[in-house]
Amino acid sequence: MPKLKPLILGREILTKKEPEKSLLLPLKKSGGRNVSGRVTIRHRGGGAKRKYRIIDFGQEKIGLKGKVLALEYDPNRTAFIALIEYENGEKGYILAPHGLRVGDEIICNEKTEIKIGNRLKLKYIPFGTSVYNIELKPAGGGKLMRAAGAQAIVKGREGEFTILQLPSGEIRKVFSECFASIGQVSHPEHEKEIIGKAGRTRLKGKRPKVRGKAMNPCDHPHGGGEGRQPIGLKHPKTVWGKPFKGIKTRKEKWTDALIIKRRK
Repeated sequence: MPKLKPLILGREILTKKEPEKSLLLPLKKSGGRNVSGRVTIRHRGGGAKRKYRIIDFGQEKIGLKGKVLALEYDPNRTAFIALIEYENGEKGYILAPHGLRVGDEIICNEKTEIKIGNRLKLKYIPFGTSVYNIELKPAGGGKLMRAAGAQAIVKGREGEFTILQLPSGEIRKVFSECFASIGQVSHPEHEKEIIGKAGRTRLKGKRPKVRGKAMNPCDHPHGGGEGRQPIGLKHPKTVWGKPFKGIKTRKEKWTDALIIKRRK
């Protein structure tokens, strides 16, 4: 069987430059351990050193026009980021939408032109428009549609709410006073990437996973037996003995009341 070679797509549009120093912060790794040193999240550890890019998910520069200086790779997310220089001379990072190019101008305002990269209130966005980086409550900063290739479609309005269709098929209401950016998150090719080798996964800070069936009975409920054996249980369980697969784990949230149709 031929070996799969790593396949990285979409990075040809990126600017070959170092990240903006004034917008970097140190990022310390926890290795999945809490303050007591106990592993609370398994399969984490190692990985290449990274620095955090300070990204504006909200409306910090409202009313100021900005020019795209560069499109950059961010090791902390699947999407690309854009370096913006504003009219007052300040610089900042935003999530780059698909189709944004160096030299383009964008603006964030309550009401503005419907153009890729512009940010405005949902109540002024026409039906059928793709949006990303959407707030769930006014002035709360973008929470929805921030991963590579993500976009929601504006479907309608009902009272103080705007109705959005999410990629999962879920249809939900969001306050019309909330801000959203026009377009689709950059790097939609991310889902077609091929990791190619175990080393790339380790560089991302992910450690190997072992099947429960391959463990001893003292280490996992699925473990034990001679040779290849079924799990020996009616339903699968986690390593801690809790029901697994098909069990709903979502906790009650105030946004549940705003969901019109659950995801498919």
